[in-house]
Amino acid sequence: MIATKIIDTNVILVANGQHHDVSPSCRAECALALQTIMQKGRFAIDDKFLILSEYQNKTQPKIGNRPGDAFVKWALQNNANKAKCDRVPLKQDSGRGFESFPDDSKLNKFDEPDRKFVAVSASHAEHPPIVEAADSKWLDWAPTLQKYGIEVEFICKTDIERFHRNKFGT
Repeated sequence: MIATKIIDTNVILVANGQHHDVSPSCRAECALALQTIMQKGRFAIDDKFLILSEYQNKTQPKIGNRPGDAFVKWALQNNANKAKCDRVPLKQDSGRGFESFPDDSKLNKFDEPDRKFVAVSASHAEHPPIVEAADSKWLDWAPTLQKYGIEVEFICKTDIERFHRNKFGT
């Protein structure tokens, strides 16, 4: 069994072909990462189902046959299975979104919708990594998150670095 992972929604969207700027190899790597978790891994979500709700809003787990849709369907079926899923309790915070989100000025501009992934990692006893595919802003946040024991696992390093250069010129 592989270690627990927190899957950012863009991994699912890339696997589904819903991010048209990624390379074919990135799409394949995302699909493989999801398949590996379904076959021999574990995933972590929040106890308020914010992550699962976001997955469902952007996919078609009931009718879709794409790799990301299959993962979301599997996650919905296994979210109560303690052998496959850890549901992490989160407490709201009016300033940071969640109490477990690091209180660090370098993270003040961190996207509100992505804070739940960080909060789950920070609240989980094992601090599982956040698996990221195509959101290049995570490259800037990863070093600060690492100071708090939160790792970001970049699946598509070449693609995400290209997106970052194109968006931020670095």
